[in-house]
Amino acid sequence: MRSALPEGRAARRALSGLSGALVGGLVFAALTAGGVMPVGAAVAADATSATVTAKAYDADWENAPFPDLSVTVSQTKGLVSQGVEISWTGGKESTPPTQQSGGQNFLQIAQCWGDDPQNPGRPDRTTCQYGAFGTPGATRDGNRVEGSVADADRSLTVPAAGVLDPAYTSIPFRSATGETVASVVDGTRVPGVDVNTNPFFTQYTSNEVPWAGTGADGTGSTKFEVQTVTQSRGLGCGARTSDDAAATSGQPCWLVIIPRGTTDTGEASVVSSGLFWDNWKHHVAIKLDFRPVGLRCAIGAAERQLSGSEVVARAVSSWQPSLCSGAEGSVFTLLTGTESDAVATANTAADTAPLALTSLPYRGEEEDRLVYAPIALSSVTVGFAIDRFPRQDGTVPADALARARLPLTDMKLTPRLLAKLLTSSYLDSLPYQADRSHLGSNPRNLLFDPDFLEINDPEWSQQAIASVAVADMLVPQGRTDVATALWSYVMADPDARDFLAGNPDDWGMVINPYASTDAAKNPTGTAFALPRDSFPRPDPVEVPAVEDGPAAINSVTWRPYTNDLDNAAYYTLRGDGLALSAWDPLGNPPRYTRSPRNLPGTQAVISLTDGAAADKYQLVTASLRNPAGTFVSPTNEALVAAAVAMTPIGSQAQVRGFDPASAEAARAVDAYPLALPVYAAASPYVKDASVRRVYADFIRYAAEPGQAPGVQTGQLPSGYAPLPDSWRVQARAAATALENGVTPATPAPPQAAPSRPSGAVGGSVTGGGSSSGASAGAAAAPAAAASAGDANPTASGAVAGALAGAKTAADPDSGALPAALPISLLAGLIAALVVLLIPRLPRRT
Repeated sequence: MRSALPEGRAARRALSGLSGALVGGLVFAALTAGGVMPVGAAVAADATSATVTAKAYDADWENAPFPDLSVTVSQTKGLVSQGVEISWTGGKESTPPTQQSGGQNFLQIAQCWGDDPQNPGRPDRTTCQYGAFGTPGATRDGNRVEGSVADADRSLTVPAAGVLDPAYTSIPFRSATGETVASVVDGTRVPGVDVNTNPFFTQYTSNEVPWAGTGADGTGSTKFEVQTVTQSRGLGCGARTSDDAAATSGQPCWLVIIPRGTTDTGEASVVSSGLFWDNWKHHVAIKLDFRPVGLRCAIGAAERQLSGSEVVARAVSSWQPSLCSGAEGSVFTLLTGTESDAVATANTAADTAPLALTSLPYRGEEEDRLVYAPIALSSVTVGFAIDRFPRQDGTVPADALARARLPLTDMKLTPRLLAKLLTSSYLDSLPYQADRSHLGSNPRNLLFDPDFLEINDPEWSQQAIASVAVADMLVPQGRTDVATALWSYVMADPDARDFLAGNPDDWGMVINPYASTDAAKNPTGTAFALPRDSFPRPDPVEVPAVEDGPAAINSVTWRPYTNDLDNAAYYTLRGDGLALSAWDPLGNPPRYTRSPRNLPGTQAVISLTDGAAADKYQLVTASLRNPAGTFVSPTNEALVAAAVAMTPIGSQAQVRGFDPASAEAARAVDAYPLALPVYAAASPYVKDASVRRVYADFIRYAAEPGQAPGVQTGQLPSGYAPLPDSWRVQARAAATALENGVTPATPAPPQAAPSRPSGAVGGSVTGGGSSSGASAGAAAAPAAAASAGDANPTASGAVAGALAGAKTAADPDSGALPAALPISLLAGLIAALVVLLIPRLPRRT
């Protein structure tokens, strides 16, 4: 048992328990009432209006490669640096590119910034980011066959000077900065100028898609990275066009789709640039509207800090312009990092402590004196970009061979498969040159694992994909609640636990012994402790350095971490598995280089990310097996189903989570098992009333107007499910309690006491009701009573009624729950009073 506390600290704890127990019991009662808000299509009007379908504006449409081509873009308004999905109909079945040809019957996609002065309302091809990969049919320049140069290209062409010196056409790049890169000026070729790799884009930065394939039915789809001025100054998209902080749009741009057939003019195949006029004239163009990049709050607005969960970052970014508007608006700066550290700092009750954003309650030595307000419901997801690469051994059916290079869009994963991906247990997750004998005869990667193939579509077994980026997952560095949630999900599954302990699966695959949770089977003699809040790489494997040559390669060099979850999703969209490339002895300093990203058609990457980032970058996400045995995707409906099954975490009834080992989870057939709530946590003991008020305002906005789904600023981005009604009640109650605050008073003499009752919220302070009308008044009463060291049962009853609310038409059927509501409220009150009236023992360490 811990030694006795100094008198002052003991007094503060006693008061914290007094004020927190009553209202904490009420919050517990409100949560058990459990109404939820369904996710309806009617609320997605903005998202729907941002989807655009277009056809080519082409005077020569009858001679276009695909006269009936119709292209749909998933989002065209309110864009940031993100991904969009591009789908189409009316195409023709594609053939893949080769080293000599760009392929047949495919599309090319590029982003452009300027309007064509000769064709108003259409994009200017000289402003397109295109040509960086140098593949056939996808450069800005090239030699021309005699007689194949269109009139519109003549000013950009150097005429032929003989059989050995054919005509050369080059489309310059005009940057949004006002600079131009041109290799043909006034009919003369400029030596030393490469229009394809220039100061504005290279193969490492360009977002163009040189080949996007179409299936046999004439349809196809691909993901496209939309870049802002931050990623591409040459495009300048989203740059602010005025000094008005309230502006909702930045510099617009164009999305251009160029259809490519079977041959180019004067050629036997597709080899010339899509920007050459004979190809360009058939393009489809769609205008893109961007949110303005940069500060969107008035200069001089008060700044407040948020700290913790990255999972809520995209929502905070959307809410910020609305939060800082008005005379008393504040600029909220979110510093993402370890949630447990943020919560510990918030619990100090210092006026300068940031508002903590967390999915788990405080777990330190001190008393938990925080108010927890739910502000977001999202998920931990596994995203992937894997394109078909069928075996060429004669065993694959013709129809499957015809789908080569098209994306795979369905994946199922179990906790055991996730355990394999997280522990470097597949051969290719360790360096090729290293001693990998301790992995035995394990498969090369996930896609060769019979454990994976048994539960997934048979088409997966027809593939021959050998990328190292599917032998593990891109995971973020550092400590996070996401890691805790994922490991807890894995460890709740008997098969996964058995595998992690060192027992082979049904096909003989074994855990990397350095990640074994059985100390006797771990070469270090120490068990790999799980669950944990990070993703370590415990295998000490290393390829030794070579004197005056390549540096050593260890497991992290081989498979590096990403900076964060958003970063992982971004790399997945781009098909960049962060694969190690060749040693560059001439680098400064000498170093290993990174492989360029894989283009659509050749991608193979798996990553760990969150629901908002996966949606932002339009990733395909895996379905996970939940405790009820169902494979479920992270849809809004599945997140709401998980929210219904969430239970209090430990003794902190204000914070709920999806416990995969609980009876509730076992019954939740439709629940996504890695649904993750995010709470705003702050101490009502903060002395500065203005700080408490600003944080309360943030919570109220997040829980009410900030829950309206949409793509415009101030709305809830996709990837988050709107909060259940009972969670909104808790958020309003927490905001009121935080704003009212708690003033320490002279405590009663210390007394010995039994342990805290299960389900009570010792040392937590919440408030009741909304911030206006009768509910606000009712909320103030218990806070005032608590600050005076007195319980007010009458006021508490009013708060309980406000917290409970009434069942609305939007709430899902909860069976006998409405009849049990008064009992749950009474239970909360009793739990609060028990804690108030029975002295408590100090917490054990």
